[in-house]
Order: sequence, then structure tokens, then C-alpha cells
Amino acid sequence: MKNLVKILTKKKLKIAFAESCTGGMLASELTSISGASKIFGLGLVTYSNQAKTNVLKVNKNIIQKYGAVSHQCCETMVKNLAKISKAQINVSITGIAGPNGGTKSKPVGLVYIGIKKNNKLLISKNVFKKRNRKAIQKATIKKTLEIIKSLI
Repeated sequence: MKNLVKILTKKKLKIAFAESCTGGMLASELTSISGASKIFGLGLVTYSNQAKTNVLKVNKNIIQKYGAVSHQCCETMVKNLAKISKAQINVSITGIAGPNGGTKSKPVGLVYIGIKKNNKLLISKNVFKKRNRKAIQKATIKKTLEIIKSLI
């Protein structure tokens, strides 16, 4: 994480997050690093569907048709976050951290990570085969950081 703060500071890039299943862990890890205020201005925890629709303006029909844990929802979250934050790098995370809430088609550990860097958009579908909630959240943060670093 320190490395990320250094790189973003050097490149004068700002980053923003919209987190659901990680509940602010990504923002918390980033802000634990001295100097994060130079690159981080906004972190939203849009945990409920209501928060996704009211704050991030995710269309209710997207959530009804595809679910909150979907490519479509993740993409809308990151695109609308970019409009709000004005940061060059925007990140959205939505998934099922468990231990409950999974189904056959959407198992516990299914997480979508959306990253929008200027006009580049990447939505990553991941299934983390971890045993518990905290491990799935940590794996999500790790994967998110890997993707961000690959894009900068």
C-alpha cells in the first residue's frame, strides 16, 4: 500500500473508492499510510442496495434484473463514482463475503472489482475460495491493489 501511495503521488493521480462487501477496508488501509491525503479524496461504503441506488445512482432495474453482485452493478458503481469524485482512478467493489448469502450461481466469495482509469474501464470477476468473511475481504483488497498497480 505504501508503494501505491508513492506511485500515485509521483504521478499526481487521485483515487476514489465505492466499497460494498469490503465495508471500507480498502479506504482504511490506504488512509493508514502517511501522505494518503495527497492522492485520496473520497471513499464511499455503499453497502445496501438503497445506498447503491441513492448515492451512486445505480438504476433499481439493474439491481432487480442482475443483482447487486453483478458485472452490471459494479460497472455502474464505478462509472458514477467517477462522475462524483473527479479522481483519475475510481474503484468499485461488490460481492458476497459470506459466510451466508451465496447461491449456486453466485457463491460466497464472488466479488466484482471495477476500475476506471480515465477512459479505461476494467471489470474483474473473482471467486475467492476462502473459508471466512475476513479472508475473502482481505483477498479482495489484495486483488484490487494488484489490478490498480497493473493499470498505473
